[in-house]
Order: sequence, then structure tokens, then C-alpha cells
Amino acid sequence: MNRRHFLAQTGALAGAAQLSHSAFASPAAINVPKGKAENVIFIWLGGGMSQIDTFDPKKRGNSKTSPKLSGAEYDSIDTAVPGVQFCEHLHRTAKLADRLTVIRSINHHLVDEHAFGTNFVHTGRLISGSITYPSIGAIISHVRGPVSPDVPAYMLIGYPNVSRGPGFLGAKAGYVYLVDTDSGPAGFSRPEDVTALRVQRRQQLLKPLTDRVPDNSVVAQYRTAQAEALRLAGPDFMRHFRLQDEPADLRNGYGGEFGQRCLLARRLVQAGVRFVEVSHNLNFVNGTGWDTHNEGQQNQHLLIRDLDIALSALITDLEQQSILDKTLVVIGTEFGRPAAYDARGGRGHQGSCFSLLLAGGGLNHQGAYGVTDELSKTIEENPVSVPDFHATIHAALGINPSHELFDGSRPIPITDQGTPIASLFS
Repeated sequence: MNRRHFLAQTGALAGAAQLSHSAFASPAAINVPKGKAENVIFIWLGGGMSQIDTFDPKKRGNSKTSPKLSGAEYDSIDTAVPGVQFCEHLHRTAKLADRLTVIRSINHHLVDEHAFGTNFVHTGRLISGSITYPSIGAIISHVRGPVSPDVPAYMLIGYPNVSRGPGFLGAKAGYVYLVDTDSGPAGFSRPEDVTALRVQRRQQLLKPLTDRVPDNSVVAQYRTAQAEALRLAGPDFMRHFRLQDEPADLRNGYGGEFGQRCLLARRLVQAGVRFVEVSHNLNFVNGTGWDTHNEGQQNQHLLIRDLDIALSALITDLEQQSILDKTLVVIGTEFGRPAAYDARGGRGHQGSCFSLLLAGGGLNHQGAYGVTDELSKTIEENPVSVPDFHATIHAALGINPSHELFDGSRPIPITDQGTPIASLFS
């Protein structure tokens, strides 16, 4: 190699290194917006909400003709934000569109399978064989802690699974969960014959054993979680689950079981819980939930009306309680649905273009963000990745999306290079 060729190659490598440094510089160097929200209510629509039939409506299709005509299942209606339309079954939420933003340009390129999508939208990371990533609920509750020390930081109203869990953060960042609004979380009410004195004696008997556990062990994490559960056990914590303390008109205004879960979430964030996930479980209303293959599509309007009643009641209630600006309401789902119908009139899976939603939280709402094509199949303006969506949530709570957690000694940023949506921050 001659001298001139060597210098040319060296210069090219130096330029590439400089470009690489600029392209992959830490997000900490970027001016990250910082919101003032204090709590999150994260509503999970398991199964895959059809964006074209809800928050990103397009021209009408027809699932009953032969051949079937691709398009929306329902008519569109105007909202409180000029130029933004929702489906006709979201008429209550449409009137509150100035308090929310539908992110219509969410996308991921995973295999369109429920478990992968559920995990990705909860964690913002691909499933790894070597590491279990924490959910966004676990991260936020770990970083910010509970608003009040009298309640847990993270609660789940629905069935638990690993996608909602604390991952490498360990049991201390886990959640308290309940599966229905009538019973409240199991194990937090003492039997009548177990007095506070008896509980104290039991803890004293257990202490010599737990003190032997090494501080950095997995067992020590469960010891911490057990101590927290014992601290919370009793009427002071359980009173937050007494929905009967709310006015009957308000309870009725929230609708059925899903709505009651949303009302309970409002009570919990008022009590100081940092992050509450509310699951709209399958088979509540239309037999298939949001997984509207085949005939499930035909009764989807019942599910959408259920969402409309509960979501509009929640936003209105939070506003009347003067805590909407402090409470970020999020709607998550694992993917969307294509405009085309399957052989029996349902819809398949579509992760390359779908909608998620943010409401309240002190954000600069605009009704909708992002533009899709005439069948909500292709993103035309302002694509938003799932890590970007997570980064926006973190920024709304005043958390830097480049903040690092540690899996052992390995630093891991809380988002996978996510960037907040700047226009949502005034």
C-alpha cells in the first residue's frame, strides 16, 4: 500500500467514525422535553384494536359482499378537533378529542403474533434469550416510585404475565394485581381473628430467617416484596377498592366491568399509585375481544361502545377531579388490523401501521398525529416507533428517555433509542 492510498483510507475511516459518533450519540445530548404528569393509567386492549374501525377511520368497506370490499366497518363522525374524525361508535370520546391525541402512525415490523406484539408494546424491546426486559409500568414505578408511600407504585387490574413484569429489575419492581373490581387484590385483608399484634409477632418470628438471606440475592428481592405486602395489608390500603363509596350516578356513567376498572384506576392514582394498567380482557362483550377474526368483527361495535363509555367517563372524571393534567391516560394494543376482510368477514393482523392514544398528562393535544393512506395501511407522514411512543410517555412524566438502568453491571437505556414526539410538548 502506498502512502497516498494509506492516507486516503485513514481519512475515510476517521470521517466514518465521526459520522458514526454523530449518528449514535447518546440521546442525553439532545434537548429532551420534560412534562409534568405524575401518574399513568395504561389501558390495554388485548387482541389488536382495529384502527380503521376506531380512531383512524377511512372510506366504508363491506364485509358481506362477494367479493368483500376493503375499508372501514362503520361511518365516520367529526370530533371536537377540526379535520379529525373517529368512528361513529366513539361519539362520546369524539367530543373530548381536544384532550387527547391519537398517534395514527405507530409501527413495528415484528411477526404479527399476539405474544410478540404484547411484549414489544409493553417493553419497547424485542424478546431476548439472554435478558428479560422490564415493562414500561415497572420502569416508571421503579424510577419515580409511588406518589404516596401508603400505596404500591405499580398496580395491574387484569391477569399478570411476564410482558407486564419487572424483568431484570426484580421482584421489588413488580406489581400488585387484581382480576375483578369486587374482591380487590388477594392477600391484603387480614382474617378477623388476626390482630395487628399477632401480625407483629409473626414478623418477629420470621425475621431471624430472613436476616440470613444475602442482600444481593434473588431471595432478598422477594423478601423486600414480602415486607412491602405486609406493610400494605390492612384496611387503610383496601379502602381504595370500595367503589360503592362513589356516587351511584358516577359509577353508572362508567358502564360495565371495564368501566368500573377505569373508575378504580382513577381512585388508585388519586391515592398515589404511580402506574395503573387496566386490561380490557377478552370475551367481555363480543365473544372475541379485540382479536376480531371471522365473526368477531360483526359484534366489534359492542366492544367499541364499551370503550367509548369508559374512556369518555374517565377523561371527564379526571378533569372534574382537577387531575387530568397530572394523569397521562394511555391506550395500548399489540398491533392493528388491515382494511381487507378475511373469508368469514373478520380482519387479520397489521403491525406496520396502527394507532395508540395519549390523553391528559399536560400534553399539547391535537386530536391526531401522523397520517396514513386511504386504507390505513401505509404511513404517509410522521412515523412513530414503539420506542418513540415509550419515550413520549417517559418525557411526559419528566423522565429522560436515555436514563439508564442496570442489569447487573450492564447499563441499559430505558428506551431503545426512542425520541419523544416534540409537538406534544408546549
